[in-house]
Amino acid sequence: MVGKKSGKALLREEGLERTDNNMDLTTWPQVNMINQKNYYTEYLKRDDQILPLRLQQEERRNRMTTDAKDRDRALAQFKPGELPVPDIEMDLDDEVGLDEGSGLMGQDALGSKIIVIHPGSQNLRIGLASDALPKTVPMVIAKRWRFNESEEDGGEPRPKRLKLDNGSPMEPEKMFGEEFASQYATMCTELKVHMRSHKRRVLPNSKELITNYNKRTPPETISEHNDPLRIDWTEIPKDPKKAPVFVTGKDALRIPDFSNPRYKLFWPLRQGWYNEHDYDEKRVLYNDIAVIIEEAIKTQLNIPRKRDWQQYGCVFVLPDLYERQYVTQILDMLLRDFGFARVCFIQESLAATFGAGYTSACVVDIGAQKTSICCVEEGMCLENSRINLKYGGADVTETFIKMMLFDHFPYAEIDLNRRYDFLLAEEIKIKFCTLNEGDISPQPADFHLRASGQPTRKYQFKTYDEILLAPQGYYQPFIFDHSRKLQHRRKLVDRSRDLYDGSPNDPISTAQSAVIAMTAPPPPQNSHTSNGHRDGPDAVPVSTPVRQLPNPLQKFSEQERNSHSAISSPAPDDDDTPAPQGDGETNGMKNELDPSLRDDVLPIAPLDVAILTSIIHGARNDDRKTRDFLGGIMVIGGGSQIPGFYAYLEERLKESRPGFAKDVMIGTPPRELDPQGVVWKGGSVFGKLRQTNDSWINKIEHDRLGARVLAYKLMWAW
Repeated sequence: MVGKKSGKALLREEGLERTDNNMDLTTWPQVNMINQKNYYTEYLKRDDQILPLRLQQEERRNRMTTDAKDRDRALAQFKPGELPVPDIEMDLDDEVGLDEGSGLMGQDALGSKIIVIHPGSQNLRIGLASDALPKTVPMVIAKRWRFNESEEDGGEPRPKRLKLDNGSPMEPEKMFGEEFASQYATMCTELKVHMRSHKRRVLPNSKELITNYNKRTPPETISEHNDPLRIDWTEIPKDPKKAPVFVTGKDALRIPDFSNPRYKLFWPLRQGWYNEHDYDEKRVLYNDIAVIIEEAIKTQLNIPRKRDWQQYGCVFVLPDLYERQYVTQILDMLLRDFGFARVCFIQESLAATFGAGYTSACVVDIGAQKTSICCVEEGMCLENSRINLKYGGADVTETFIKMMLFDHFPYAEIDLNRRYDFLLAEEIKIKFCTLNEGDISPQPADFHLRASGQPTRKYQFKTYDEILLAPQGYYQPFIFDHSRKLQHRRKLVDRSRDLYDGSPNDPISTAQSAVIAMTAPPPPQNSHTSNGHRDGPDAVPVSTPVRQLPNPLQKFSEQERNSHSAISSPAPDDDDTPAPQGDGETNGMKNELDPSLRDDVLPIAPLDVAILTSIIHGARNDDRKTRDFLGGIMVIGGGSQIPGFYAYLEERLKESRPGFAKDVMIGTPPRELDPQGVVWKGGSVFGKLRQTNDSWINKIEHDRLGARVLAYKLMWAW
């Protein structure tokens, strides 16, 4: 009798027995469970695991190897009787690869292959880092169009005038509305009171004298051959098919308004932002910026061949309060479109301190359409002190023309949308505007109007207090016209958002939040947020800044009373610390302010109040830092080139804070340096420093990491 067979025997007979052939079931690596009590990883803990840092180490090693080979070769060729081979100092942070074979030595060799670019709303400053001064080019491009800018919107002039029902113009005293007339009259009255309090002579009928004179003075016609300063206009070929597609720089401003074919001026940057009002496509906006810079490099720097740009590096100057979309687009343009070998970025205020040789300062940069304020300490911009105000020298020009028209300016047809009128208005402002009260008296003046295809006309007129009240708009910004500055904001370029939570991540400071809170109208009682309409004029409050102005100054009063306690218990040394204790509205503003207000409310505040607000948030309740910043205020930019501007600002600050009056001091750049080029000069100095090697971004890093490389390369928190 056969016994019962086991299961294994049956499987063996049937050929189904499982045998071990010492092979794994899968080739996929099996990861053991992590010991939760004690585990450790080295991921991204060493420099060689981060691409930008690893490339820097490789570059330094290659440089050391090259220097060693060069020294060995020199020693091998050394003959008795010759001078000994000098010791070569191996500077690990020396510039690599851009200046070899150029034949230049020292600082010139360091900057001869570096292009410094500083774009602005009105002008572009560009040049090699080895140049003493930059080349200034208008940041504008003229493109063939159906109409020019003065024919747009039905030919509505700027400044905008009111008209009667039948279309005829109103009287000069009424053409700008009752609000402007009352504000202008109030400023005139306050100026008279101030001048009388300072024992200055004020004629009672000065306004009537200049008004009557301007009414009855006709222009004088001068033939073209008798005008020694006639303008050479940009010639357009008579055949429209041969006319250029675009013209950039100064030639664009000299194109006749009614040329055939028509050309329209486009300014890609306005108020320090993208000009989304005049563009319909984002691609066209980006392309115009690239074309303007590209033509400036070819014509101003004499580098016409684009393939030669691969030998150059680029230092690009950014605003203090920048937008991430702007930085990433510029980085992509410089490395991909232009083909530069490497690129680095620097902030405007930090570049200004480099250019002027300041170690710490409160930098006030007054440009054509924006004013930026930032406190710089030991080579770093204090994040919470950054302020960006949306007014500048162009607002002073427009307001000055409005005041002159109000007082019967003889050239009543002036239109700032016309190119020759725009240049004329800038010339008149530079020539006559002042902040010295001693110059306020009825004074005769004249100017020449030169238009293409027309004889030169000489106008004679008289000025009185308009030359001082227009620059005073920096301290009373409600007199400026802000109605169009927020129109079509975010129409093309959306704000940058965090990849994880989707919240806006553009940089913002507590000082800027305080300015926005001062400007923002009080929220409606039945509404929690704004209405979301950014294109309407209601989003721009004009007269509200005066309502809450004492808030930032209240902090200075507390510092004057409690200076000793402020020194003994300063606020934590942290850039993210909110405003100091005691200011109820600005404290915690970073958390309370709705992010949508950044685009719905135009940041407007008087210049002296904005400077004190920046210093409050930059000093962080430290009395010593407050006095240092008040004693190191540096004013730069073309908007500040008004006679008496520095003394007037210093007087305003001392009157606002009498307890710190002996500490307030307005500093200026070195005498031989133009205040408009200080920021560019700082960028050139920064580009030539040997220790800035860590800030350069090359093509390999950008191709592999994209915009993420900015987190490792920028000198500030990205």
